[in-house]
Amino acid sequence: MCGLTGWVDYTRRLEGENPAIRAMTNTLAFRGPDAEGTWKHRHALLGHRRLAVIDLDGGVQPMIYRFADGQEVALVYTGEVYNHDALREQLRQLGHEFQTRSDTEVVLHAYLQWGERCCEYLTGMFAFALFDGRDGHLLLVRDRLGIKPLFYARHRDGLLFASEIKAILAHPEFTATLETTGLADVLTLSKGTDQTPFRHLMELLPGHLLSWRPNGPIKLRNYWEVRRQEHQDDVQTTVHKTRELVTQALGTQLHADVPVCSLLSGGLDSTTLTAIAQRLEKARTGGDINSFSLDFTGQAEHFKSDDLRPDLDQPFALLAAKAIGSQHQTVLIDNAELVSDLARREVFRAKDVPLTFGDMDTSLNLMFREIRKHSTVAISGEGADEVFGGYSWFRDPKVVASANFPWASRVHLQASFINPDFTRRCDLAKYQQASYDDALRQVEHLAQDSPQERRMREICHMHLKRWMVILLDRKDRLSMCNSLEVRVPFTDHQLVEYVYNVPWSIKSKDGQEKWLLKQACADYVPEAVLKRRKSPYPTSANLGYERFLRRSTEQLLQDVGNPVFGIVSHAHVTEELRQPEGYFNTQMSRHGLETALALDAWLRSHGLAV
Repeated sequence: MCGLTGWVDYTRRLEGENPAIRAMTNTLAFRGPDAEGTWKHRHALLGHRRLAVIDLDGGVQPMIYRFADGQEVALVYTGEVYNHDALREQLRQLGHEFQTRSDTEVVLHAYLQWGERCCEYLTGMFAFALFDGRDGHLLLVRDRLGIKPLFYARHRDGLLFASEIKAILAHPEFTATLETTGLADVLTLSKGTDQTPFRHLMELLPGHLLSWRPNGPIKLRNYWEVRRQEHQDDVQTTVHKTRELVTQALGTQLHADVPVCSLLSGGLDSTTLTAIAQRLEKARTGGDINSFSLDFTGQAEHFKSDDLRPDLDQPFALLAAKAIGSQHQTVLIDNAELVSDLARREVFRAKDVPLTFGDMDTSLNLMFREIRKHSTVAISGEGADEVFGGYSWFRDPKVVASANFPWASRVHLQASFINPDFTRRCDLAKYQQASYDDALRQVEHLAQDSPQERRMREICHMHLKRWMVILLDRKDRLSMCNSLEVRVPFTDHQLVEYVYNVPWSIKSKDGQEKWLLKQACADYVPEAVLKRRKSPYPTSANLGYERFLRRSTEQLLQDVGNPVFGIVSHAHVTEELRQPEGYFNTQMSRHGLETALALDAWLRSHGLAV
């Protein structure tokens, strides 16, 4: 896992712009603490920071292929291509020679063989930028599901690009200004546009590539889409094939030349992956997989069960680890750590945009910091709820029937939270509705689909295309700011394609949560975990955290002229703070206060005016 950046401009010579590319590259040091490198061409600069995971000595970047006439093709790449061994052999049969064992070199030769179509041969999580010195071709590519980020911005007659927004903002000639469309997209959790909250700065969407040549237009192409196809397997075959695909995806993702661990919350998804990983590790090395869970100091005494969060994670995590036989550690987070200015600033800086899940973000960041002391790669169950329909709202008739994103039933900003003047400029409710309508238009159906099947297909599709990308981005930023690579086997595109087309009557048989995954992996998981209801990522139940939020918000309200109140309603936040103690003891109820504080930190950090 790494960080990449670059600058291409066919109208000016860039050889002397080394300070700019170094400034951009330096912002990504935490993504790649092991090595750095740059490459220069008269019209292109590439920068790279490396986190060494595969072929520690051979995978140095930027990676260059030099032709006999001196022309070069240069690649900067981040992620993992899990089928690189098979592709390397295929390319060898086609006459290619390799100097390393790295997947980076395979990607480079795949381009030399297949050009822009190279991305169709890659299985994994990746983003890369390639500059072909023979004809000046720039190619940017992002993986199918959007596991690895990639951004770009028009700058004068050129193009800037990077793994993270902060690298583009570090360019000495680029000025950060607010873009309300992108901000509306963030605040409504719509993921309906490629526009970021920064003007002229765009996100390359999942499954897309950008191609640019001298004297030609910038071309965007969607090279992959999840397609609706008739599912022809019976129930037994479907269960068997799902098990096979999950095992196969995880098996390929355990390979690394550095320590690999597993995130184990005690839920179905993480327990399944940890159990399979343990068996594979035992067979391969005779050793045990290391697993990690998160808990808060005093959580058991403060916790109160509710419909959203029926029980604590920790007892189930310990039970699962004991049954599996993993070497387990609990990362215990104290409230003082959770509310520290340093911890919260790290999260805001990592995410680049004012999208916040509050203490869920801060605790995840702190957990990843601790895990990185022991491992470089972690396996995560992220994506299973989107792929298999695990959230409670999949089985809530009111949510299913509503004309809105299902997750908005749990996490949303009240209309009165937004300053009326800002609403006149950018109506969040109308924006979210338009984004939802657009999401529906993107869904393919078969003529024989029943009304229920059509509706559940729509909900599954928008989870894959809109909600999962938000969570994958969160996991990438908070892991990579700790130089930790997180792999997500449930987002393997072959598994996603297969399960997407399984009828809802099988995915959620008899209304049972994730019935298909449970049947496929039942023998891996303790019965108590198998029967456990879905529980979201934990939030602190400590009233001390709520008191911290109140104090921070009260301080913000005292600064009446703060630019944040050009977006947020001062009156609404004031009224919200009149709620009794204990009201803000869940992530849903905290969302407004957390968002106000995140917006304040974001505006100040980038010097943005509303």
